[in-house]
Amino acid sequence: MFPKTHRFRWVLPLVFASLIAIAVLLFFPRFNSEPARDSSYAIARRSPFNRPSYYPLEQDFNLDFYQPTGTWVGRLILPPVEAELTSDSVEIELYSTPEEFENLRGKVARLEWSQTPEVQAYVQAVTTEVRFTRVTEESQRRGTVHPHRLDGRDRVGPLQSLAGARSEDDVIVRLDPTLVATEADGTPVLQIGQEPVQVTGRVYGLVKILGPVAPEGKIQTQQTCPGEQPCASELFRVRHYNRESRRWDGPEGIIRIPQQSRGLRDIFLSTPHHLAESPAGKAGWYIYGAWDSEDLFTVQAIVPRSLLQLKPHDIAVEGAEGVRYIQQRNWQETPGRKGTIQSILVDPTTDPLSNWQEGDRALVLHLFGGIGGEKAEPNTIPATTTGHFAYGIAEVVRDRFTDELRFEILYHQVYAHNTNGIVAGAATWANYMGDLEKGWLGTRPVSDILIKFDAITQDYDFDGILLSPLATLQQQLQVMTARYRTGDGTGNATVTPATSCVQDSNQALYIAIESIKQQVAANPNIQTWLQTHPDDPQTQRFQQLVDLGRALESNLAPFKIVRSDWKQNAEKLAGVNQGDRFTRNNSLLTALLSWRTVLPRRGQDEIAQIFRDRGAQLWFLRTNQVGGWDEEIAPAAPTVLFGQIPLLSTLFTRVFVALTTFPGLREVLIAMGILLLYGAIALPIGFSSGFLHSTLSSHPLIPQGRAIAFAFLAPAFTEEFIFRVLPLPHLLERASAIAWILWGLLSLLLFILYHPLNALSFYRTGYPTFFNPIFLSLAALLGLACTIAYRLTGSLWVIAFIHWIVVSAWLFALGGKQKLDSQKPQPLAIKQEQYIQ
Repeated sequence: MFPKTHRFRWVLPLVFASLIAIAVLLFFPRFNSEPARDSSYAIARRSPFNRPSYYPLEQDFNLDFYQPTGTWVGRLILPPVEAELTSDSVEIELYSTPEEFENLRGKVARLEWSQTPEVQAYVQAVTTEVRFTRVTEESQRRGTVHPHRLDGRDRVGPLQSLAGARSEDDVIVRLDPTLVATEADGTPVLQIGQEPVQVTGRVYGLVKILGPVAPEGKIQTQQTCPGEQPCASELFRVRHYNRESRRWDGPEGIIRIPQQSRGLRDIFLSTPHHLAESPAGKAGWYIYGAWDSEDLFTVQAIVPRSLLQLKPHDIAVEGAEGVRYIQQRNWQETPGRKGTIQSILVDPTTDPLSNWQEGDRALVLHLFGGIGGEKAEPNTIPATTTGHFAYGIAEVVRDRFTDELRFEILYHQVYAHNTNGIVAGAATWANYMGDLEKGWLGTRPVSDILIKFDAITQDYDFDGILLSPLATLQQQLQVMTARYRTGDGTGNATVTPATSCVQDSNQALYIAIESIKQQVAANPNIQTWLQTHPDDPQTQRFQQLVDLGRALESNLAPFKIVRSDWKQNAEKLAGVNQGDRFTRNNSLLTALLSWRTVLPRRGQDEIAQIFRDRGAQLWFLRTNQVGGWDEEIAPAAPTVLFGQIPLLSTLFTRVFVALTTFPGLREVLIAMGILLLYGAIALPIGFSSGFLHSTLSSHPLIPQGRAIAFAFLAPAFTEEFIFRVLPLPHLLERASAIAWILWGLLSLLLFILYHPLNALSFYRTGYPTFFNPIFLSLAALLGLACTIAYRLTGSLWVIAFIHWIVVSAWLFALGGKQKLDSQKPQPLAIKQEQYIQ
């Protein structure tokens, strides 16, 4: 509560030095000179079963046990450079078509965009020339898959960037919906209005895996695989689900689930080792693939049926349980969960399952963790497993085989160029997660939080004026994924704290919110409808949407300053800014402006919390290296910064958040109110006891001004940093009220005891003032005031300001400085003897 001119000067320099060191580590990574190496994608291509040519075009199957992966399914083919196309179009080799277009199966058609103004505006916005930079070429040399076939092209649109994303024409897609036309020369033309969805396999079925069988014919056992050697057979006996009896009494058959090779990091991309014993497959597996030339069904992707059923393993209806599950239970004991799945519904209503009906949609927050164990991947940030974040859409559909309700999940993966050949864009769960060649089901722990909140998951109809928050978000994610495929023309979408999966997924969310606001503001008919229907359920939902938008914006721009690149990109898409290119800003300041979404784990947790606070239903779907068993790896939970050292992570987060929570008008009013209340209590106590008396310092103005200014640093800022920020849970931690009160009482007790102990040790001038009961009472009152202020604001600046004003007033206007100056320093032993007497 008083100046200490030589103590704790190291605290702030150390804090800021740590922040600078972390920034350097994040923004200026070291590049080692490494020899050229193949990507995991190139390694996987050496296995023939990973190439489209391995599977004949003609596929005959029984519709009772296998279904096409889509109505329109085909393989994209990038036109040659010399084709001189006037619009963004590609070719597609059709695997599946509606019955009325059966004659097109096995043929090649042209695929182009619908001519509607909205679709053409999107295509025009993301069409760009592609010129590889030196950084792109170096990244490609080190094993990252970049779209080298697009390098040098002048007008690459979203279809060409999808078809040319890899070195071969092997991107398989589903078209939703499709318009068929025919040109004069008889060439079929397919027109689409939405980005094609990446899928795996031509057909899929539902089976129980009974066990491996001995290899036969041309199928040879792989030489390398996880577990014991020699490797087990890749052939498995399965039994199909019978849709007629709705039991597992369908025909048995033999399928192949191939052992994938080791990827670039010496980790198997997937394995069928012990797959038949996997607890995740008790309810069966969806298998995706096609028949090879020997009429053997080869699996290309697997999906555990029980994960997507509307049958949660547990239901939590308590409101507080949502907080605990988001912050703790979701990733609790992740390594011990290896090989298992969890499906947990957190819903505050009394009949949770009744809220999920056929056709309902949910927003998906996707997050994957790391690979640990013997073959653990290196951390790019010390003691931190960063992970990956994405948005998606889940829909409740009726299963074609079982007639039961289940989830169908479509991801919108804002995904940087990578060694596996994963392509940014819309992808099914089977393609992104279950794909045996490049999916994450068997190698990473994954959390999908399905959020059902009517304000955002239901559309609005204002007398024919339609507004769809989910569709708007999908449109913006479609723009972002197209930009990622070309790297905004550089051929390289890389990860930095300012531009990454989580940052740019949330940039799309920010732009979607801005787009909805502009649509409403520009349409007086919508405003009139809302005013004339104040009690309509749709109006109430819209008010919830407005409140949600404010909360999300506050999270995306915590300093109330919108990143310049986000703002300019939003203006470009709205037609306000007609610049040629989208903007990317990789500066440290830019990352700080959206720091809450720098790390995927914090992004998922905080966005989920925003929805939970507003009564949303949350359905957690968790997988932990599911499928075959690989003893060399273990699931590693994603973390916040330094999350592998919990105490360090907690303290760093508290310091950073408290430092970067700057006061606004609300916080200023709270500070002034608490100061007035403190004065109303403290001044009468001080004057009536004679401890305080009005006085003006006789010191020169300039030195006194310096002393007042320094009092902000010590004691105000330093003591609040030590006694409030470090021990007290910040608002973002969502600690319970009881836990917060207990920590608050402990920090207050330490704050009070610190003063007399300090007078006996470092600051002897404080003796005997710091033993005075009135002083200690006023110090306790100040500590309580600052504790309450910190609970309300979460800002170090607010409580340091309150502390500073009180100390400055006492020292220079209420006799504090004279009281301290009148005390002559005494030896420590004498002071202790006087205190004992």
